[in-house]
Amino acid sequence: MINDIKKDGEARMQKSLDALETAFNKVRTGRAHPNMLSGVMVSYYGADTPLNQVASVNVEDARTLLVQPFDRTMVEAVDKAIREADLGLNPMTADVIRVPMPALTEETRRDMQKLARGEAENSRVSVRNIRRDMLGDIKELAKEKEISEDEERRAGDDVQKLTDKYIGMIDTKLEKKEAELMEV
Repeated sequence: MINDIKKDGEARMQKSLDALETAFNKVRTGRAHPNMLSGVMVSYYGADTPLNQVASVNVEDARTLLVQPFDRTMVEAVDKAIREADLGLNPMTADVIRVPMPALTEETRRDMQKLARGEAENSRVSVRNIRRDMLGDIKELAKEKEISEDEERRAGDDVQKLTDKYIGMIDTKLEKKEAELMEV
């Protein structure tokens, strides 16, 4: 039973780490990356559809994304969706859409760093909440006399080690992202 709680908790902590990675992909650095547009939704025949389902997104060069809609009639809708996504991007439209990455100023880099720190803190909170849930489940087992006090203490220590491991991984990812943001 304790192992099931640990496995479930670790799986949930891993999902928090994956969500952080996704959030970090949306925080833009000076370089173009196709994942920056992963949250863009395009109105496709009245339904909001993810950009990657109506167009291919490629890196043309270090500072430019190339978006090629599968259907030529969708060029304007894709352009509009990118502009309205509040990413600070200004696409140039022809047969294809080129999205140049504006150069980051020192102030913009600091803002992006704050955003990254906020995302990391949200992930830490999520991991701590998972720890709380796991410890609550273990206490419930001890309360119902399904495990001994020693097993409860050992399981609590294991949960804390697991939490420390994931918090450390979050901190490492944050340091890497901050270094990437401050590169000129």
